[in-house]
Amino acid sequence: MYIQTKARLFIFLFLMSLFGFSQTKETIHIGLLLDRHVEELTPYLDQLKHEIKAVVGEDANIEFNDANILSNNLNLERARANYKQLVDNNTSIILSFGVYSNLIIGQQDHYSKPTFMLGSALQDLNGLTPSISGTSGISNFSYLIDSKSYREDLEEFKKLVNYKRVGFVIEAPYYEQEIIKNHLNPLLESTEVKMIPYNTIQDIINNLDGVDAIYFGGGFLLHSQEVKTLSEAFIQAALPTFTSNTIQQVQDGLMVTNQTEDNFDQISRRISLSIEAFVNGTALENLPVFLDLSSRLTVNYNTAQKLGVPIKYSQLNNTDFVGALSDEDIKHQLDLLDVINLVLRDNLSLKASKQNIALSEQNIKGAKANYLPSVSTSATGTYLDPNIAEISNGQNSEYTVAGQVVLQQTLFSEAANANIYIQKNLKEVEQQNYNASQLDAILNVATAYFNVLILKSNVSVQLRNVKLTRQNLKLAEQNFEAGLKGKSDMLRFRSEMAQNTQSMIVAANQLEQGYMGLNQLLNNPIDKDIDIKDVVLNEGIYAQYNYTAFYDLLDDPRQRDLFIEFLILEAKENAPELKSLEHNLLATERNVKLNGAGRLLPTLALQGQYNNTLNRAGKGSDYPQGFPIPPNDNYNLSLNLSLPIFNQNTNNINRQSALIQKEQITYNQDNLKLSIASNIRTSVLNLVNEISNIELSNQSEQSAKEAYELIQVSYSSGAVNIVQLLDAQNNYLNAQLARTNATYNYLIQALQLERDLGSYFLLQPEETNAAFRTRFTQFLEKNNQ
Repeated sequence: MYIQTKARLFIFLFLMSLFGFSQTKETIHIGLLLDRHVEELTPYLDQLKHEIKAVVGEDANIEFNDANILSNNLNLERARANYKQLVDNNTSIILSFGVYSNLIIGQQDHYSKPTFMLGSALQDLNGLTPSISGTSGISNFSYLIDSKSYREDLEEFKKLVNYKRVGFVIEAPYYEQEIIKNHLNPLLESTEVKMIPYNTIQDIINNLDGVDAIYFGGGFLLHSQEVKTLSEAFIQAALPTFTSNTIQQVQDGLMVTNQTEDNFDQISRRISLSIEAFVNGTALENLPVFLDLSSRLTVNYNTAQKLGVPIKYSQLNNTDFVGALSDEDIKHQLDLLDVINLVLRDNLSLKASKQNIALSEQNIKGAKANYLPSVSTSATGTYLDPNIAEISNGQNSEYTVAGQVVLQQTLFSEAANANIYIQKNLKEVEQQNYNASQLDAILNVATAYFNVLILKSNVSVQLRNVKLTRQNLKLAEQNFEAGLKGKSDMLRFRSEMAQNTQSMIVAANQLEQGYMGLNQLLNNPIDKDIDIKDVVLNEGIYAQYNYTAFYDLLDDPRQRDLFIEFLILEAKENAPELKSLEHNLLATERNVKLNGAGRLLPTLALQGQYNNTLNRAGKGSDYPQGFPIPPNDNYNLSLNLSLPIFNQNTNNINRQSALIQKEQITYNQDNLKLSIASNIRTSVLNLVNEISNIELSNQSEQSAKEAYELIQVSYSSGAVNIVQLLDAQNNYLNAQLARTNATYNYLIQALQLERDLGSYFLLQPEETNAAFRTRFTQFLEKNNQ
């Protein structure tokens, strides 16, 4: 019994030791060979390390030792020494990145340690010949061949900008290597290309003569600031750019790349899966080497705009965009005050309206001119029958030349007085009409300003929605390949992709139309490049729009009613339309008075005349002897008093017409006051709606985003159907549009309320706005007693 128990214990311990041994995972030390270890490379290396650990971690312990991450700094001897160091130490797998590192790796006759090469994997340069089965066929060695090539990039670039001669940028140390030249030069023989080898970015800037475009075949290790400096230089030289490197360089200012955001994800996943396969017993020489990366144009919107490079509609379905739809580098960047001041200064409609005031001033001058003297002069030459002249005893000569000067001066005229008064009031009518036109112009240009912001946000949201649809299409393709979903999902998302791209095109064209409308209001050339600044509530010039304070005020029905009542009183006091009618009424009343009792007032005028006989000749020009000789000149003065007794009943008719006009104006005044009250109430209620919309749309977007992300994850695993995912995406799209537009709609409605009030707080000095608040406080105190 004791022996059996002891045997069982031995077997148990033996099995446990076997189990414990089976649970001990192998430790894999991974070494990295780099050309240069720059800051821009760090996030990619971090992502690669994380991916390898995540994929292989179940099968082996993965170790990355900083001592085994070696950089050659573009030195072949150093690259050779680095490779030898990893071969001789405890490194389990060698990963090689970069041209110099890969040159050394490619020169080896055999590989004593598992070696994986990537980084300079463009088809044009690798010089590698895979086996018929698509593997390396070399023991302990594998690599990746990227589906992309310089040739394809240059062809895509040619379609985009139709260059004549492109500058091919590459690091000078790389280009100096014979193997690089041997592979690169045949590629460029059929293309108009100027090689631009460089050691520093200044070498590139100094070598731009004779090219009309730039292609980055190298430059992967350029610092972000270096790329930004180069981008500014290329924009200054009007050179479009294409990079074979990362999207980050496009974000830093280069114009376009054929890379996508998930390309490095695919590379790091492929490397991780290859290492996993090796750890689980698959020889490196049997691993596939071809990697089919996604090809999509990624365009920097701002750079393309500055260079005037149009993106063809046919390319939009295969194009992503980075950058902002507003660009602070545009010289004509405006805020709301800028556009208001410009419209008040330059708007053609306002200029035309202002001429009515000038014409009214001329009418006043014309009315006052009735009291200015009128002086006229005339000369008369007369020939008289000599027989008659001879017997006239010198009274009428045969030849006579005479001149006269006539003076007329109105001393009093009721019609002239009335006309002066009427014209002054009509001038005030035109002034108030102009004031109303100014208020309308400010509202129109502010609405156009915020509509452009709405259209800009709409384009941004549509761009993001296209990106989401692209992601979902990829999920549908993966689910189809995995057998989780049918082909119909993939086809449906392709259809959605086309429709969403069309929506993006429409949004972009609407934005262009918005800028055209704004330019027209500002009297700019329709195609002038301008940009407008975005709006942040309670900041800058919008600090006074404290919508939470408005909400608190308007949330209480009694306070809201008092506030509306106060605003109606203020609006009636300020409304230029009412003031215009008041001056029209004064002019009409003066016309009634003129054609009533005023017609009984006489018109008093002074008239004087001076006559002079300048010459007498011929028969009858001499006076008979003994006759007195009359003087050659004389004058007379007269005072005229006139009073019309009956003027074809014109005065009564004019008076009745004026009374009808007076009554008509009174009706218009009453109707306008009702409209003002209605407009104020409507604007306040709309403002309350927009205030609530700001708060609720933020919550709605956040909820829609979370719901969409959850459903997207569920769809990727096959747990939900395509309809649920599409509904979630559309809901998220609409929530984004509502949220981004809520602030702009609120500000539009706030300005509409101010237009109804007849003044804009934004344009008034603080003391005027303070006086308004004081009046409102006093009104509340008076009506809350």
